[in-house]
Amino acid sequence: MLTRPSLVQLCLSPIDFRKNIDTLALLVSAEMSGDPLSGTMFVFFNRGLDKVKILQYDRHGFWLCYKRLERGRFVLPPLSCLSFLDLQLLLEGIDLSVRRFRPVTAKRVA
Repeated sequence: MLTRPSLVQLCLSPIDFRKNIDTLALLVSAEMSGDPLSGTMFVFFNRGLDKVKILQYDRHGFWLCYKRLERGRFVLPPLSCLSFLDLQLLLEGIDLSVRRFRPVTAKRVA
């Protein structure tokens, strides 16, 4: 079963979506300098930014998840490392570069 990773790593350059699990794992180790067996989620997008593939390894084998948008495009963040919550927002179509909440600092206690 897919587990919640501590780290999500994005491949910001588009990939050919005919690539399978083995080719994506090689791409992770060669170009992204990552370990595909670490349990990290690796996220790949196509050129049109309307499809996404997510590769993750659990202790028994690889998971490959695929999502295709019917309308619209994903908006890629400038960072290549995200939290799991940011990935969920990205997959829902939320632009992560727009932050509407300002940080709240406490001026006094009680």
